[in-house]
Amino acid sequence: MFRSLRVHNYRMFAAGGTVSNVGTWLQRTAQDWLVLDLTHGSAAALGTATALQFLPMLLFGMFGGVLADRYPKRPILIGAQILMATLALTIGVLTMTGSAQVWHVYVMAFLLGMISCVEVPTRQAFVVEMVGRQDLPNAIALNSSIFNLARVVGPALAGLLIYVFGGTGPIFLINALTFGGVISSLVFMRKSELNTSEPIPRAKGQLREGLRYVIQREELLMPVLLIGFVSMFSQSFSMSIALMAREVFKAGASSFGLASSMFAVGALGGALLAARRARLSRKVLVAGALGFGLFQIATGLAPFYPVYLLLLIPTGIALITINTAANASVQIATSPDMRGRVMGIYMLVFTGGAPVGAPLIGWLSELGGPRSGVILSGVLVLAGTGLAFLVTRLITARVSRSVLAVA
Repeated sequence: MFRSLRVHNYRMFAAGGTVSNVGTWLQRTAQDWLVLDLTHGSAAALGTATALQFLPMLLFGMFGGVLADRYPKRPILIGAQILMATLALTIGVLTMTGSAQVWHVYVMAFLLGMISCVEVPTRQAFVVEMVGRQDLPNAIALNSSIFNLARVVGPALAGLLIYVFGGTGPIFLINALTFGGVISSLVFMRKSELNTSEPIPRAKGQLREGLRYVIQREELLMPVLLIGFVSMFSQSFSMSIALMAREVFKAGASSFGLASSMFAVGALGGALLAARRARLSRKVLVAGALGFGLFQIATGLAPFYPVYLLLLIPTGIALITINTAANASVQIATSPDMRGRVMGIYMLVFTGGAPVGAPLIGWLSELGGPRSGVILSGVLVLAGTGLAFLVTRLITARVSRSVLAVA
């Protein structure tokens, strides 16, 4: 389960990432709470903030993947972490001084999204340089475990700290400090032990080349489309947790943090189960997608808060199963010189649907209540799973006919 930790560089990266991810989840929880406080509980405003954070990936995500193929990945990651720490420090100071307004949060969310356009595909493609192809699925699953361990600790701790400090300002400042962990791990890595790929020279058409590469390979196209349809609504699920906890079950900050942590407990369990598997098959991918849709519907129907909390656990397991299986299958099927661009496309569809899904679910939640928004989200995930298979079949058949016609 933990074999990738035998690699020195990955072990350092995992340790630094654990600290930084806890800080990230502290900030995500604080950001949602701050928006709700500033707007007196507006679901539409919360959906807007979420959409703005993911909108840059929709617009520029593939260009970030091109940069990841063109330049050394480690310096890019160091620079991105410094910029994100600066943003956290800025919003923290604004909140502490009582100057924060909702547009400040919108701007911060958008700028974080811009940095993520480059940082996320670069980080995804950097994993194989640390551990190699053989341990790549395990390392991806362990990354998910670390992320979701932080997701367990971060929201619960954020809820407690918001209560203790009487506001969200200190949370942003704490997050700014936690970036020191991952920056240090990147700076002090053993460069001689990295399996670095040669950066590709600058040339025209590299973005189109990446798109063709994905479209022409069913083993890439199917998981990319599936994760795109599912994540359109899964990316807004943390927003749904906030709305359900606060507006349906009338929970305070600490109880809201508990709900996010219960979801993360399931996600952590799902990631550890994935780490034990030597191979993540297509059946696992589909089971995760269908399970997530069904359990989302179940959470929307939960009659009491304790039942809602329990249902969040299998929901988290299902979501992390599809995320881990899709990520691993795409990276394994991709050649090293294309990995940055392919991961840019993957992260584009993974996060790019949020600007559509988050405002839609926020709007529906304001019209019909948070329950209706969550239930509809689950139904759309199930429909998207079937649609991913249909579109893959149609595109693959068309590509095959084109190849035969040329031959």
